[in-house]
Amino acid sequence: MEPDPDPSRFRDLMLDSEPGFEEVLRCVFGVQDHEARLYIELLDAPDSTVAELANQVDRDRSNVNRALSTLLDKDLATRRRRLLDSGGHVYQYRATPPEDARELMHDTLDEWAAYVHERIDEFPDGEA
Repeated sequence: MEPDPDPSRFRDLMLDSEPGFEEVLRCVFGVQDHEARLYIELLDAPDSTVAELANQVDRDRSNVNRALSTLLDKDLATRRRRLLDSGGHVYQYRATPPEDARELMHDTLDEWAAYVHERIDEFPDGEA
């Protein structure tokens, strides 16, 4: 995943004096509330299927599928295919381990800070 240092994503986080983990996750990765909650659910229930997750978070399967796609795109989840004894297959999802997610967050924030430093360096000298 290539981090996107969109400064507007960080505005609310900077204004919140004590942001929680989900707020930081939403801000840094640009995910929505239900996607952040789904990541937390995956931490608690690794190798869940879409149907199991939909039941756990009380959302329909199409919403869960879209949220999982976002988490996969952001490298916050992985998917593996499991063959069923009855034939066919099912996909199981697992959250990216917190230590890896933390590293991704640090990398994204470092990139954002570098972006801000570049903007600061572009300020005029003040000499007319």
